[in-house]
Amino acid sequence: MISRSLIELIFSSSSIERWNDHPRPVQFTEMAKQAHKFIIAYVIGRHEEDQGIQVNWQNLIEGSVFEFLHRVVVTDIKPPIFHRLMSDDVQRNQLNRWVMGKLRPLLDPLPGGLSARCETYFSSDEACSREKRYLKAAHYLATKWEFDFIYLWSSPIYRIERTKEEIYRQVMDHKDIKAVSEILSDESATGSNGLADFISLVGQLRFQKRWAQTPRIPQTSVLGHLLLVAILSWLVLCELGGSDRRRYNAFYGGLFHDLPEVLTRDIVSPVKRSVEGLDQMIKDLEMEAISQEVLPLIPTSWYEEILSFVKDEFENRVRSDGGVSIIGEPNQEDLNRGDVIDGKIVEACDKLAAFIEASESIRIGIKSAELFDGKRNIYEKYSNKTVNGYPVGILFDYFR
Repeated sequence: MISRSLIELIFSSSSIERWNDHPRPVQFTEMAKQAHKFIIAYVIGRHEEDQGIQVNWQNLIEGSVFEFLHRVVVTDIKPPIFHRLMSDDVQRNQLNRWVMGKLRPLLDPLPGGLSARCETYFSSDEACSREKRYLKAAHYLATKWEFDFIYLWSSPIYRIERTKEEIYRQVMDHKDIKAVSEILSDESATGSNGLADFISLVGQLRFQKRWAQTPRIPQTSVLGHLLLVAILSWLVLCELGGSDRRRYNAFYGGLFHDLPEVLTRDIVSPVKRSVEGLDQMIKDLEMEAISQEVLPLIPTSWYEEILSFVKDEFENRVRSDGGVSIIGEPNQEDLNRGDVIDGKIVEACDKLAAFIEASESIRIGIKSAELFDGKRNIYEKYSNKTVNGYPVGILFDYFR
């Protein structure tokens, strides 16, 4: 069973500040950085498939999660020291063994040998080697995107040029990956309307705050929220024994479900419900914005999948040659048979993320009426509830 301790470890990344020894225009958090990395890794993987290269998506997803958990555990080690340690075989193995000692109790209760695969991922250089390289490229591209903001503020900082050279060198070391080469080419072109602009557009979700109408600690961004929903949705499908395809759809369905908010901003539920028909009108405007502003930035071969992740994002649906159809709540055998997106699981994990955000702020001492009302309304809907065969109410009880 997914434990409270595992969820708390994931959520703790929203409190981990990046570049906290540099002047910054905004707060950069590990949660948002990792979400950006996950999306860039998706871009790289889809681009590789377009080149006829077979991508093991389960390895890429698991590697994303394993590396994220690893980084959260060693958060007190500054990145230059961390990368230095990881470059030495003996020190890397010692550090990885220590990290697994922390992660094993959290992963062992999960089915399917997830804990053993995590240990293999870090102990073997050969394991998932191609996916590791995609993730490393995505890591440095996300770091570079952050650093370009930092650099504008940091010209007086000692060694800032050395930091810039190192980040750019690491990005260039992955230029043989065609997606990386195209992203760098787009960045240097004016009005390219390509992958670099898509990555930059998604990155702007770092600046959009959740629960903007009330103070909270820790503050969370829409982009960080996407990561939490993606990992929770994926973990639920792992527990359910969902097929590889269902796990893929749950992960990326969670990671992209709020993508329209980069264009429309987060509109809180009470506002959406305040006028009859407003919620549907907003959804229509979101899809129009996606078609006009997002789809032109990505290859046409990705359109169908991206649209399937953002349209009717909280409905169970199935993809087929005839398009995407909304389905009810069939049994697990039916769900595993086709290209199913567990939208109801994504919705439950979206509400669980909001529930945790409210609960943590209240626990720390931010006790606004909005937080209490939001927490109560969510719990009333999901306590003792089972969604697509999974008892999600248990996860809400952890933070009641």
